[in-house]
Amino acid sequence: MFNPSRDQVRQFFAEAWQKHRSRHVLTPLETMAVDLVKLHPEYHAALEDPDYLAADYAVEKGQTNPFLHLSMHLAINEQLSINQPPGIVETYKSLLATHDAHDAAHIVMDALGELIWEAQRLGAPFDNDKYLDLIRRYATR
Repeated sequence: MFNPSRDQVRQFFAEAWQKHRSRHVLTPLETMAVDLVKLHPEYHAALEDPDYLAADYAVEKGQTNPFLHLSMHLAINEQLSINQPPGIVETYKSLLATHDAHDAAHIVMDALGELIWEAQRLGAPFDNDKYLDLIRRYATR
């Protein structure tokens, strides 16, 4: 199983962005990553500055970790590509009736983040049904 370290994930996004900016050929995964980076211009500086690559991003300080955010986007794209958990595609498509694709992905991300946090805090397994329910609930707030 692919299990990159924090530094490897950060380096992957930074290198993909640099390859894009210098017009080098990208792998399919790098292309997906760059497409996500393009949606987040607020993260461009983090991808171009070595100090940001090594930074700690503290939620307590109101900081968003751009690498975690982009990684969650990639994870959601993968979930949608294989409909895992079953029903995620249908649930996501229902979001598209009232949200654009990027906002819909952020709704899914909010639900995913909450469920991962809860599973880690409680030592509980990931609950697919609760995940889909959270997405639906988040869509109405």
